[in-house]
Amino acid sequence: MLKELAAVPSASVVAAAAAAAAPKPAQIEAVAAPLAPSAPLPARFAGSLRLNGEGSQKDTRHVVFRQADAPLAYNVGDALGVHAANDPELVEAILGRLGAPLGGEVDCPDGTRRPLREALLEGCDIGRPSDAAIEVLASRARDPAEADRLQALAEGYPGAEPAGADLLDLLLAFPSAQPPAQELVLALAKLEPRLYSIASSPKVHPGEVHLTVAAVRYALRGRVRKGVASGFLAERARQGSAISVFVKPAHGFDLPADPEVPIIMIGPGTGIAPFRAFLQERRALGARGRNWLFFGDQRRELDFLYRAELEAFRGDGLLARLDVAFSRDQAEKIYVQHRMREHAAQLYAWIEDGAHVYVCGDATRMARDVDAALAHILAKQGGKSFGEAKTQLAELARAGRYQRDVY
Repeated sequence: MLKELAAVPSASVVAAAAAAAAPKPAQIEAVAAPLAPSAPLPARFAGSLRLNGEGSQKDTRHVVFRQADAPLAYNVGDALGVHAANDPELVEAILGRLGAPLGGEVDCPDGTRRPLREALLEGCDIGRPSDAAIEVLASRARDPAEADRLQALAEGYPGAEPAGADLLDLLLAFPSAQPPAQELVLALAKLEPRLYSIASSPKVHPGEVHLTVAAVRYALRGRVRKGVASGFLAERARQGSAISVFVKPAHGFDLPADPEVPIIMIGPGTGIAPFRAFLQERRALGARGRNWLFFGDQRRELDFLYRAELEAFRGDGLLARLDVAFSRDQAEKIYVQHRMREHAAQLYAWIEDGAHVYVCGDATRMARDVDAALAHILAKQGGKSFGEAKTQLAELARAGRYQRDVY
């Protein structure tokens, strides 16, 4: 695993936030590699700092890319696309199972031609085999029962096993399926880049891009599985190495043009990323609009991401309000939507005063629950029906006053 980094020279607050959670190893070195919107270019990986305290169930990383020659071409609200490589251990296990000669090259899904190992490392999605790849395995299975089960998986039959399989799972579960390497590689999907909300303002950190990345790890069928990009950034990327990245401009997730307009930001977990950027940007611009942040995670002492920086913002008035929810610090779980309901009258007053509302984070539960909480607040405080409140939310969204970056 990468050494944890004590400080990014232009991000001293991050070091303070992590001081209680991590030792102080070597400093990140400066490097040069320009980033341009939508153009994949090599950028230097400056390092990753674990933001969670020792004993946390999470591993959230503050990741820095740096260049020194020219300002990075991004705006707050944008995302950074990262082209990561697959886990070499997983690739070696697949190669061992395929038993294919490693000397030759293969055509890849992205149109390139590469050595087989490199193709599996950088060119193919081996974590989520495509239906076409599963059909190739089915067509090459010598055991009819295995062929039938693979075909059921390819066609998405309910109950088809193994569920959530990666390519190695399939090769181990169906040993009679031994396709030619070229045929299998071409049937796999292209390994796509992963997008992360940018967590820094170029005005405050010129020449840098910061990300907030949750390292994905879980056990399944006796193996530890890791997120392709999050595992790469947290464990395998070498400090100073060049990584292909690109800026994806935001569409409909940006600060109000008027710096006097108040904003309400709701971003639990890694959803804090764009709001750290928003606050840095507003500070740099001297914006006088009020700022209110809702943040949540599991435990205050272990998982309060960017705590020192956020509390400093609260202390000096940049944050007019900072409301937090830590779900595991008490018997009853408390989330950001509960804090929103607790402060319903003030939230409603801010919205009536023209505030823009932003939500970033998990789309499946958090964003849905926050949307319901906002509708409840608008209905109760505004004397409306729930349907009328939902209509008001839709109107706010159309006006650019209710913006979501959910994933």
